[in-house]
Amino acid sequence: MAEAPPDATRLAAEARDRVRFEEEALALSDQVYRVARHLAGSREEADDLVQETYARAFRSWRSYQPGTNLRAWLLRILTNLNIDRGRRAQRTPPTQGLEANDYYLYDRLTESDGGPSDEERVVERLSQDDIVEALASVPHDFRDVIVLVDIGDFSYQDAAQILDIPIGTVMSRLHRGRRILKRELAEYVQEEGS
Repeated sequence: MAEAPPDATRLAAEARDRVRFEEEALALSDQVYRVARHLAGSREEADDLVQETYARAFRSWRSYQPGTNLRAWLLRILTNLNIDRGRRAQRTPPTQGLEANDYYLYDRLTESDGGPSDEERVVERLSQDDIVEALASVPHDFRDVIVLVDIGDFSYQDAAQILDIPIGTVMSRLHRGRRILKRELAEYVQEEGS
């Protein structure tokens, strides 16, 4: 009987090793899921975390050293994935619904009887000096962010680096600052209209 070529022997051994690895890894899935359940906020997130863990483990099964603690290796992958998800969640700006105050000026315009001509009058009334005055009335921390992001066209990340504050702080200050500025402009327009 002829001996199998070295490549075929190596491939067969590799296939056996991979099947053994997958069987051992899947035998630990209940334990991995229990840990994921404690790390994640919901069952769905835990399911996703376990699925990602096994997908990554199966992709990089060759880096596992047979004879070492497979459970610890899988849980390390799980933990790293959870840390990565947390970091992504921190970097992703939260989505918020619009509040009533976000449309304050528009709401005031639609309440009046003139319709679009009121909008034109508002734009005519607001000179650059009026806008600068309204911006000056916004508290300093909020005004800096408005100037950098809305006027200077800097990204949230750039503004965070310039001001040496977290990106989440930039977003919250921008949101609050815009609301304050809108309120100031609306009050100015109402005073001028009276």
